[in-house]
Amino acid sequence: MMFKRDEPLFNQSAEPLTTLLQKQRYPSFQDVVQALHPHSFQVSHSLVHQILKRFNNDLIPVYGFFIWAKSQTGYVHSPELYNYMVDILGKFKRYDLMWELVDEMARLQTGYLTLDTMVKVMRRLAKNHEHEEAIQVFRRMGDDYGVDKDTKALNVLMDALVKGDSVELAHNVLLEFKTSVPLSPLSFNILVHGWCKVRKFDMAHKTMEDMKEHGFNPDVFSYTSLIEAHCRDKDFRKVYQVLEEMKKNGCNPNAVTYTNMMLALGKAGHLNKAMELYDKMKIEGIVADTPFYSALIFNLGKAGRLKDACDVFDDMPKQGLVRDVVTYNTMISIACLHSKEETALRLLKEMGEVSCKPDLETYHPLLKMCCKKKRMKVLKFLLVHMSQNDLSPEVGTYSLLVSCLCKSGKLDAACSFFEDMVLQGLTPKDSTLKLLVAELESKGMLKEKAHVESLMARVSHKHAVLA
Repeated sequence: MMFKRDEPLFNQSAEPLTTLLQKQRYPSFQDVVQALHPHSFQVSHSLVHQILKRFNNDLIPVYGFFIWAKSQTGYVHSPELYNYMVDILGKFKRYDLMWELVDEMARLQTGYLTLDTMVKVMRRLAKNHEHEEAIQVFRRMGDDYGVDKDTKALNVLMDALVKGDSVELAHNVLLEFKTSVPLSPLSFNILVHGWCKVRKFDMAHKTMEDMKEHGFNPDVFSYTSLIEAHCRDKDFRKVYQVLEEMKKNGCNPNAVTYTNMMLALGKAGHLNKAMELYDKMKIEGIVADTPFYSALIFNLGKAGRLKDACDVFDDMPKQGLVRDVVTYNTMISIACLHSKEETALRLLKEMGEVSCKPDLETYHPLLKMCCKKKRMKVLKFLLVHMSQNDLSPEVGTYSLLVSCLCKSGKLDAACSFFEDMVLQGLTPKDSTLKLLVAELESKGMLKEKAHVESLMARVSHKHAVLA
């Protein structure tokens, strides 16, 4: 769709912009800027946020648009939009552009570069396993950018390191800064959770002892981390041991504790024991919340009790509970698991009617079902529906599509989605590449196989340049 200078301005409408940005594959950011230049759009913070969200997994159009919007007369990006763009650049490991933007924010008026900016940077670096770089950001952010190294900042760094698979470094960070930055119960609980995550329970217990030495008692978060880890190991004997221990120490379990236990029991096939927890909660005066009901629905659906799951879902509003995106995702997943296509699509439609915004996890089971059933028209509808809800496919989405389409024999479509993934600047999983190449080779589609391999060579070259 083309627009002339003398045509009316579009007020907060992302659709014409989306059409233009999706019209072709732009080779560079500057090409996007040039494509947008002849058109008149009324730029606003809400419009820019919508486009950034809609294209956050497609680097060239999203950053090209960000540059173009910044140049529009009478418009200035808000600090929140700068932070959003910093996060996107970090996700794509474009650290050169990320730091350029951070430095630009530092030169703008006071209030642009804050702890929120540094949080985005540290979290992305840690998630990409650039652990030392993340720690260095914390060490220098006071001198370089005037951002205080306080308790909140330290906890964010430690949490990012734990989520980035390095609880050991998070522990070292606490030791390094414990004399210069005040610690909080959360500081220790982050480590407890991290040690539990890697099953180093002796270190988790030691951290809980360290908490006491600093004047903090282990709380429900501390014990629930232990329970969650033992639940994942299906070691229910230890789960109940920890439950008794926390009660003995005057720390009562909460709905989160029991939700973890109920989910684990259900997944392990102990549905009756999982259901008993609901009665136990009522006796202890713990109110079942929305996540608990979502877990209950999951267990019933997994056990094949679809009607019971629907009854619980329908009963939630009567109990004064709001059905959130996780609740709807659980119901949609169950419907897809039982090949109830109409039910799943009705639930998706209902989400829009009750203003419950879907996320990528909403669509994944639906996409998988469509690939399995070779329902390509419905698949196309779902992808458009995703875009209309400001969601763009990420690596997990594309991997699911390529894998399921390969298994359904739709290799041309699988190749198309693989190409889209690479051209968006995303890096395919090795397993996705191997599956697609093997299927193409087995079907004698050698030309397509060569094209897929050339796309991967492009990805490898990009990584070599960035390194």
